[in-house]
Amino acid sequence: MTTILPSYLQGAWWTPGGGAPGLAGDDGGAASGTEVRDASTGTPITRVSAQGADLAGALEYARTVGQASLGELTFHQRALLLKRMAQELTARKQELYDLSAASGATRADAWIDVDGGIGALFTYGSKGRRELPNAQVVLDGPVENLSKDGSFLGRHVYTRLPGVAVQINAFNFPVWGMLEKLAPAFLAGMPTLAKPATPTAYVAEAAVRILVESGLLPEGSLQLVCGSVPGLFDALRLGDLVAFTGSASTAESLRAHPAVQTGGVRFTAETDSINASVLGPDAVTGTPEFDAYVKQLVTELTAKSGQKCTAIRRALVPAALADDVIGAVEKRIAERVVLGDPRAEGVTMGPLASQEQRAEVLRQVGRLVSAGGELVLGGLDQPTVVHADGSRGAAVEGAFVAPVLLRFDDPRVEAAHTVEAFGPVAAVLSYTSAAEAAQLVALGGGSLVTSVATHDPAFARELVLSTAGYNGRILLLDRDDARTSTGHGSPMPHLVHGGPGRAGGGEELGGIRAVLHHMQRTALQGTPDLLTAVTGVWHEGAAANADGPHPFRKPLAELRIGDQVRTPSRTISLDDIEEFATFTGDTFYAHMDEDAAAANPFFPGRVAHGYLLVSWAAGLFVDPAPGPVLANYGLEDLRFLTPVVPGDSIRVALTAKQITPRETDDYGEVRWDARILNQRDELVASYDVLTLVAK
Repeated sequence: MTTILPSYLQGAWWTPGGGAPGLAGDDGGAASGTEVRDASTGTPITRVSAQGADLAGALEYARTVGQASLGELTFHQRALLLKRMAQELTARKQELYDLSAASGATRADAWIDVDGGIGALFTYGSKGRRELPNAQVVLDGPVENLSKDGSFLGRHVYTRLPGVAVQINAFNFPVWGMLEKLAPAFLAGMPTLAKPATPTAYVAEAAVRILVESGLLPEGSLQLVCGSVPGLFDALRLGDLVAFTGSASTAESLRAHPAVQTGGVRFTAETDSINASVLGPDAVTGTPEFDAYVKQLVTELTAKSGQKCTAIRRALVPAALADDVIGAVEKRIAERVVLGDPRAEGVTMGPLASQEQRAEVLRQVGRLVSAGGELVLGGLDQPTVVHADGSRGAAVEGAFVAPVLLRFDDPRVEAAHTVEAFGPVAAVLSYTSAAEAAQLVALGGGSLVTSVATHDPAFARELVLSTAGYNGRILLLDRDDARTSTGHGSPMPHLVHGGPGRAGGGEELGGIRAVLHHMQRTALQGTPDLLTAVTGVWHEGAAANADGPHPFRKPLAELRIGDQVRTPSRTISLDDIEEFATFTGDTFYAHMDEDAAAANPFFPGRVAHGYLLVSWAAGLFVDPAPGPVLANYGLEDLRFLTPVVPGDSIRVALTAKQITPRETDDYGEVRWDARILNQRDELVASYDVLTLVAK
């Protein structure tokens, strides 16, 4: 322990006093900082301080340099960088595993944190290329025609926020907590200033160092400040965003800052959560659901030593099954849980992150006991643990707490639903009906997650409909998904993470939803030409180019938005309709029975099949010779609007609507606006044709 943990600010590593100063005394004590110790042994690791950091300068650096460098990139280019970052971290994740052991994390715990964070980068790298355009604007919803002649349109667009995303993370997940916030902000094009929690900041610093050394970070896109940040909120302004994970009381104080209240700074929080897990009445001893419930409860008690915002704090069980659950939990812990230094062979559960955290957990357990909780497993004494050398004994300097299970005779005791011991602690509460179980879930005041172990669809439906309003996520666990379920305590980057009320009222992850949190939705109004220019997507009524070669003869490099082909007409006869019906087997009466079709309120008589029209339309606009168009891979938004009767003719206007080059392939995707018109210029059908076109 010779240095202060550095921060990465304005493109360089920085420590108080400049360079890498020693401990207190090297710079008059300004850099003494907060001492961080090994969670198992109490051995000092480093000191953490940001005293003297130019926080206002760091924010301005992000708003200028970071915004500029990210702004040059499209969504797909940013997504590819996220994938490459994930690969760099994967190649060096053993370094992060080793550091994590000092925080009390077992290899399984470190896997949740490190690999979970890397997985978030991979997921957003994939989703960004699949679900976002290779552009810088996201369209939201359809065009709104605001005039009779189509000259004035409106639609909603998302553009990135112009500021910096300040991300304040908790101590329990120094890698995942940082990367799950960084990924969507980066993909949106918004630079990040990450502030890790002091007890595990050295793990977050190591992850950032790997990313910096990779050379993949656009300049100003990621900064890291290790230590306290007083005055940071004073330097925030409209266009900035704060994403906070931590205690509800801290979130409340930050949310009250004038920058948030009146300054327009967006603030999202993920905070305390007294999560519940409900055992269904059908899940009696010996059923797969009972076994899955117990296994999950023990996992949530012991993984990360219970230091998870999504951990189970309230085990809600039918009154007749309470003793069975307690006995099964005790048996599984005795058979499978080994408490000790994560570096020792066979240890499955490590200490809490610090002695301070241990003292706080024991204090909260004391509150639960005082409120009527009976200790049925574990206790407040210093447990016997396995040391790094394999010996067993007390660890006076370690932050160890053995799994604790309490039982309340009165399931409505307020403390059971309001006091959170942020460690390996859960309370067993009995219920007598589905309605009571739902009421107990609601007493938590808003949760990140509730799980329900049942194979009874009616019970599952009742619990979900009566508790969804109190939860950000609900996991339904039964025999059919017990082996594949990611578990009660595992937020997935594809699904939202957050919850109402006590849980903070925020929402993170959820795939592209999280990207849009970092963008501004704006109602855009204007002519078709101007909307086309701004969005990069052709709008009906905008200029189109039908001259020159057929658009299907143009490679991606030559194709332009608005390139169009207008086909000649083709007349449809009754013989055509009957031949199509016979050939396909689609003999629906509207095509084959004149009287029945005429009686239908939507048809004047026998009409052509919609799919006949689409098939003939392709015959009209397709250029048959080999060329840049490699494949048609689908139709979207197909609508049949005007019936076509024998004797009518159809023609097609096909226009290049959106061009999306693929960054890693020699082809791209082209979306074509297809409109089938009849001889009266009435719109018969409209849809988008999706093709793959060589660059």
